[in-house]
This record gives sequence, structure tokens and C-alpha cells, in this order.
Amino acid sequence: MARPKTKTTATTLPDVSVSDDGDVRHLHLGTPWIQGSMRIKEPFELELEYVQRMMAWLLFVDPATVAGRHAMQLGLGAGAITKFCHKKLRMCTTAVELNPQVLAVCRAWFKLPQDSSMLRVVLADAGEEIRRDEWTGTVDALAVDLYDDNAAAPVLDSTEFYADCRALLTEDGCMTVNLFGRSASFDQSLEKIATAFGEDAVWAFKPTREGNAVVLAQRTPSRFKRGELLARCDAVQARWDIPTRKWVRSFKPITA
Repeated sequence: MARPKTKTTATTLPDVSVSDDGDVRHLHLGTPWIQGSMRIKEPFELELEYVQRMMAWLLFVDPATVAGRHAMQLGLGAGAITKFCHKKLRMCTTAVELNPQVLAVCRAWFKLPQDSSMLRVVLADAGEEIRRDEWTGTVDALAVDLYDDNAAAPVLDSTEFYADCRALLTEDGCMTVNLFGRSASFDQSLEKIATAFGEDAVWAFKPTREGNAVVLAQRTPSRFKRGELLARCDAVQARWDIPTRKWVRSFKPITA
């Protein structure tokens, strides 16, 4: 089960550990809960279902333009999204992570490449880092996965934070957020996202078996024509081997 990240301060960062379960390697932050996973023989694929759903922004762009875009991940975890965007999608990729141990473990145990002209990991508080002018309007795909130690609500979950996220995005950019659909905070988080982006810009998946509910918000709202969502799911699955076809019935706008 994928559980959220632990809330931290500069002096109380959790210890990072690694465990292997057959062909799959897991990352832990001070607890037995799984913070991220990697199939050892396929380190650049997306192992967890909710992480696959964090790539739903691919449905809204021309596949031929993906390699020229910029992806940003807030909260590195096991680096799955960052690695996939960098290695498989060939995108310019940035990750923001507070805990230097997480970065070290991702490099040592989860095949995260070293920084380069196309990959950068910034050790910083995500809420502060995204306010830097250098990022404004530069991000095409923003993945947000930041939780406190009780899994009660995301660490960064204010309307102001989501407005800052929206300011990062290009005109056709999207943000995806991992929330817990069975948590009492889900509706509150969804309302804050809708306030920052506009209700017509927000889409949501039904929760996974583990309870993860991925929400997507567009900088510029759009809708699919009849049959277009299925066609785009098929195209993404064929090109990048993400099991998107089954998203057709579980991924909907929050307003008609």
C-alpha cells in the first residue's frame, strides 16, 4: 500500500530505509509504510497504480510534443515520476525534495540518475521553492505528493498553495495531486483546488483499492469530444505502456 509522506522540519527529518519484496523494492520514511516502489528489473517503469494515474496529464497534450515539455515533481519519494519523465518521456525534469537522505537513497538504490542539463533535483521546501520567479509559467506537468505523518491531510493543502501551483503551469499545463479518497480531508482539498483553478478545470479519479484518489487540475479548462477520451487513453497506452484504457470509466470532470 502506498502511504503518504511524513511531515518534517529541518531538524526532524525521518530516517530513510529500503526493503525488497521479491522483484519489487520499496522506500520507507521512518515507518513500515511504503512511500514509493520500483520493479528492480524495470527501474524506469511506474509500479504503483496511483503513480500511473499521476500521468493523466498525457491525455491532454499531443504525444509528439511531450519530449519538449517540462515536468516537476514535488516530493521525490522513490523517484518514480521523475525517472519516468526523464528516461521514458525524455522530458526536462525537476524534482523538489526536503530530505537529503531521500535523494541519496534514490540515487543509491532506485536508479535515479545524477543531475544533468535535463534533470535537476532541488533540495528545498516545496512551498517556498515554487514561489521562485524562475519557475513561473514553465511547468507543463506538475506532480504533487506531499503528506503529513498522520496521513490526515497533505502538508501543503491551502488555496494559496494550489494558486502557487497554478502559477507554475504553462497555458496547457496540468497539475496532478495524490489525495486520499477515503479521508475526511478529501472534499476539503478538492474544494481548495477548485477554488484555485476553477471548478471546470478539475478532474478526479475514483480511489484505487488502497484509497489513493488522484485529482488533476488544468491551467486552461477543456473537455473531450464524444469518444475522444477513449482514443487518447488508447494512444497513451500504446506509446508508453501505461494501462490507461481502464481510466475511461474512472476519470471524470468534477462538474458536468
